[in-house]
Amino acid sequence: MSFFRGSSISFLRNLIIGQTRQYTFSKLFNNKMSTNNSNLLNGFNPTHVERENYKGNSILKDSVDSVDPEIYALLKKEKERQKLGIHLIASENFTSKAVSETVGSCLTNKYSEGYPGVRYYGGNEYIDQVENICRKRALQLFGLNSEKWGVNVQALSGSPANFAVYTAIVEPHGRLMGLELTDGGHLTHGFFSPTKKVSATSLFFESMPYRVNPNTGLIDYDLLEQNALLFRPKLIIAGISCYAQLLDYKRFREICDKCGAFLMADMAHIAGLVAGGAIPSPFNYADIVTTTTHKTLRGPRGALIFFRKGVKSINNKGEKTFYDFESKINSAVFPGLQGGPHNHSIAAIAVALKQCLTNEFVEYSHQILKNAKILANSLQNKGYTLITGGTQTHLCLLDLRPKHLDAARIEHILDLVHIVTNKNTCPGDKSALKPGGIRLGTPAMTSRGLKEKDFERIAEFINKQLKFIKKMKKFLLKQKL
Repeated sequence: MSFFRGSSISFLRNLIIGQTRQYTFSKLFNNKMSTNNSNLLNGFNPTHVERENYKGNSILKDSVDSVDPEIYALLKKEKERQKLGIHLIASENFTSKAVSETVGSCLTNKYSEGYPGVRYYGGNEYIDQVENICRKRALQLFGLNSEKWGVNVQALSGSPANFAVYTAIVEPHGRLMGLELTDGGHLTHGFFSPTKKVSATSLFFESMPYRVNPNTGLIDYDLLEQNALLFRPKLIIAGISCYAQLLDYKRFREICDKCGAFLMADMAHIAGLVAGGAIPSPFNYADIVTTTTHKTLRGPRGALIFFRKGVKSINNKGEKTFYDFESKINSAVFPGLQGGPHNHSIAAIAVALKQCLTNEFVEYSHQILKNAKILANSLQNKGYTLITGGTQTHLCLLDLRPKHLDAARIEHILDLVHIVTNKNTCPGDKSALKPGGIRLGTPAMTSRGLKEKDFERIAEFINKQLKFIKKMKKFLLKQKL
């Protein structure tokens, strides 16, 4: 048995790998090795795939412009649209060249169900290294101790990441609470309408929304606590999709402790601001933290799920209680909800996280806030109403109801002049299809290098369009009369 130990097994491994690779590449691609080795492939003769005139290979070599001119034309148009527009959708951003290159890399070819060191497929030695680097950088970016925090980097996007947490922690028909959609929450936080359970979260779990004060637009923490003590959720979600103020994570923690709930922070929108130290972090208070990677982190489409691990508490007898999130969440992602991870995206996330660790990114995150505050202040100075009265984050919500303007039409008209926004519900709105507001965000154009003066001009552009629309509306009404 000693033959298989120490340097002997390394020698054998290298010999096998070396001989196999030499044979594989030379025989299959160059056809230079002796035909005496042909029996190694059980008589398979690969020469039919080596002919230069074999047409089956041409589609693998040609670029998209020659293979599919129709899609290529649309790619060019979309690139031009992104280049020319003023992009103010708060959830959008521009990836770096390095991130885009990695997304389009050969890693998309590899299947790797499972986790590093425990895969259901062979050939994952480099994939394992990529995923481990990604996990290490994710923890490093948010200053987390790997003995106290873990992270799953395989979730395909934010919604699947959140659902994986619910599946793991709440379990079917368990109770959870999230911010009401029309008050600034997200669909995955348990949204349902009076007639329909819209989100899968509300379909498979029992959800109760918490709301904002209708007069201030701010989260009513006292009412949240009151309802949580009655509803007794297993999980409370501190997260937003369109809420312009900072969340009070300490208050959330206190409420969770009183009602016996876990606290999950969904920082999908604000992760880059947290990473850059521009706003407070949820990690001191939350049990679980989820985020997308393609918003303020400027990565590809993907998500991260952070979870506490290690010792949870020690009683008077010195007995330790441990967190059990890691195995539950990892199992919920795979094999619970997903198959093979998107390795090209995980690698691109790792690249984006490395960029987030730079001083340049720290400056960027702070500039996002400066630009958002200037945009908000400029609009208020022009007589517009903002939900919550301003912003402390990367976005602001422009309330068009006092101006008697249709947000859906405003979105379309602004788009015609290359100002890209999205219609959004305001507190009190009855329908997400007929909302009263326009959501404006600064991350994308801050990535393009815009500063405070530029956003003052953007506010003026928006103001001119809204004034023109209102004038045209009056004119058309007179024409009808």
